[in-house]
Amino acid sequence: MTEEIRFDERGLVPAIVQDAATGAVLMLAYMDREALDQTLRTREVHFHSRSRDKLWKKGETSGNVLHLVELVPDCDADALLVKVHPAGPACHTGQATCFGPVNEGDLGRFLSELAAMLRQRRRDLPADSYSAGLFRAGPDAIAAKLVEEAGETAAALRGEGRERTISELTDLLYVMLVLATHIEATPDEIRASLEEKRRQAPARRGVTGSG
Repeated sequence: MTEEIRFDERGLVPAIVQDAATGAVLMLAYMDREALDQTLRTREVHFHSRSRDKLWKKGETSGNVLHLVELVPDCDADALLVKVHPAGPACHTGQATCFGPVNEGDLGRFLSELAAMLRQRRRDLPADSYSAGLFRAGPDAIAAKLVEEAGETAAALRGEGRERTISELTDLLYVMLVLATHIEATPDEIRASLEEKRRQAPARRGVTGSG
């Protein structure tokens, strides 16, 4: 795929960065061959800084790295769509996106940042991280934790009140994200599966409608 990219006369190609979970456009920057290769090798997004004329890893100073989910060239292979999980604000102003403020309480943005953190834990496996411990233990441990949290969520729903149910539900959601990270499920795959289930729902119920 990378051999097909059409770099301009300066050896650059525009890269549009998109939050893989929310669809929000985060920023526009440029890649040269080195930045593209480093992005694909490390799974953390690199650019070419035109002002400094050098390789630039996004978040190298701030810690707000962009974890690569997918990189897609456009139809002419002269522009790139870079789908990411951002570890923090993408803009140097501290905003989530370079194209204006967004709702700070947006759940999609929070989940995308959590997914970025889990990817980093899976890669680095820090000794003091609970998430890294699950990744180190492997699928059996993740599966057991999933069953445990699902059971506790069900028990809370049956008789422990709304507040306790929400607490257990978010524990379950967290382990589901650990599982998604472990199997490297992409937002597009999850969305496609949900859409397929929605299409099948009327047939399963024996009725027509949108589900």
